[in-house]
Amino acid sequence: MPEDKPLKSAYEIAIERLRAKDREAGAEPDRPLTDDQKREIARLRREAKAKLAELEILYRDRLQKALAETPEKAREVEEEFRRERERVESRLEASIARVREEGVSD
Repeated sequence: MPEDKPLKSAYEIAIERLRAKDREAGAEPDRPLTDDQKREIARLRREAKAKLAELEILYRDRLQKALAETPEKAREVEEEFRRERERVESRLEASIARVREEGVSD
């Protein structure tokens, strides 16, 4: 008779399948982050959050002015804000990936 093992949740089963798929694809398993890496990632996130807050404030001001002009101008302001926000988020993701791969550099 097989050992009595606790039943696994759907989440646990899904995670096991994803890990098996990663192993088959040759993906490197996640290494635990060092304390320095955690601090650096937290710093990067704080900076990105501050930059996004700044962009939001500027966007609202520019949008009000653009709405007073034309709807086309407002759409341009919205599109520019969207691009800037995506740029900040993309840089954050790239920086975090670099910290995870290379460690913290001063």
